[in-house]
Amino acid sequence: MHTKKFTILHSNDMHGDFLAESMGGEGELIGGLALLSDYVRRVRKEEENVLYVIAGDMVQGSIIDSEYRGISTIEIMNYLAPDVVSLGNHELDYGLPHLLFLEKMANFPVVNANLYIKKYNKRLMQPYHIINMAGFDIMFIGIVTDAVLASLKMDREIGTFISLEEASAEVGKICNAYKDEDIDLTILLTHIGFESDQQLAALLNPQWGVDMIIGGHSHTILEKPELVNDVLITQAGTGTDQIGRFDIVVDDDTNSIVEWKWQLIPIDNSMAKPDEELQEYIDSFKEVVDRKYNTIVCRFAQKLTHPRREEETALGNLFADIFGQRARVDVAFVGSGSIRGTELGPLVTLGDLRSIFAFDDTLYKFVLSGEHLKQIFARILRPENRNSEGECYQVNGGVKTVYVDATRELESLTINGQPVKDDGQYSICLQGYHYTNSAGNIGLTNEALTAIEQPRVVTTSARDVLEEYLRSHQNLSSKVEGRLIYKTVP
Repeated sequence: MHTKKFTILHSNDMHGDFLAESMGGEGELIGGLALLSDYVRRVRKEEENVLYVIAGDMVQGSIIDSEYRGISTIEIMNYLAPDVVSLGNHELDYGLPHLLFLEKMANFPVVNANLYIKKYNKRLMQPYHIINMAGFDIMFIGIVTDAVLASLKMDREIGTFISLEEASAEVGKICNAYKDEDIDLTILLTHIGFESDQQLAALLNPQWGVDMIIGGHSHTILEKPELVNDVLITQAGTGTDQIGRFDIVVDDDTNSIVEWKWQLIPIDNSMAKPDEELQEYIDSFKEVVDRKYNTIVCRFAQKLTHPRREEETALGNLFADIFGQRARVDVAFVGSGSIRGTELGPLVTLGDLRSIFAFDDTLYKFVLSGEHLKQIFARILRPENRNSEGECYQVNGGVKTVYVDATRELESLTINGQPVKDDGQYSICLQGYHYTNSAGNIGLTNEALTAIEQPRVVTTSARDVLEEYLRSHQNLSSKVEGRLIYKTVP
């Protein structure tokens, strides 16, 4: 038996989380790339065979990343020098041409197997990357969530595989074409969510020899990896507060993992010291952003929170109320995932607002039947949508809905105390992303949304609406008040 030990460090969904945050005690810090860099550097020094990989969504979610449209992130990632990175859905947020520009900037390989130029049936990106380390060949294959198809829906030249069965077949195609007895370890770097990773693993043919799935997208925190179809599956939450670590032993004769240990390592200043050179580099971006955005927008009466996107939140209620008032609609649907933080205030700067509402978009107004409105709520409130992968929403005041998990039914839906009638007509507003991808997100096609009348543009910048409203309203307060109610039994 010819074996070798490897250490694989992995991150996902970093979302421009550059800066450390205070923990509890004085001087206690958690997260941030300066601390993460020191930990990665130390492991690379202590262990003989170390790989650092990132499973998508390096960009978006911070004011620094937004201001520099991902360029700052790639420059900083070049400093961290990951061995291989896969695409996430947010890598497409700045548009396809800009993604290709960022990919050329990167000093590390970016892999994705299932984005295609449809006309020529050619992959857009490098589908796999093989690293030779200590005489062992390790293959990485990138698979991305079907949310990328949603991001690229208006670009008819680009397509992607959207089902797990098709993604599995694509993995098989690459393994069959390029994997031979010299490939000792095969790892999928996915960005499809933890539950989808488990389903994908079950579909893989064992003869393809996939050993491990390192994933992202669902921001899942694990106590230990799952083992499905002899494939180890893991991910490392979100941001830079932690990093995943595999210590594995690989057998060159059987091309398999014979021993493994996995840990989720907290990144804090008891574990690592700030990389001062990297911190200075990050601060150079931060200083520019601070000068531009460190102006006070407003002060809330108290801190407003958004702890989980699957449930009604105080901050989500405030944003939905503002959009509902601006659009003058019965129901304002605000994508919970577009709120990119867990708290805001009491003092709100322009930078705070831009960070927590990082994805600017158009707001559209529609008129629907009550029957279609009930269909939307029945879809978005169903239990399987309330996982870390579903598209969830915040709604404005006056809306109250009750969903029963046991019967999987919408028990009631009222607006301003009045039951919604199937044959009534009701106005709603949606962000542009959710309109473009309405069939997958809310269960209504664009044709169904526009059957009664054509949509109207409320604003081309939802973020401008928030900013102007908050500037002219001080000491705002909001709370969870039972707009979205889930019952276990009728």
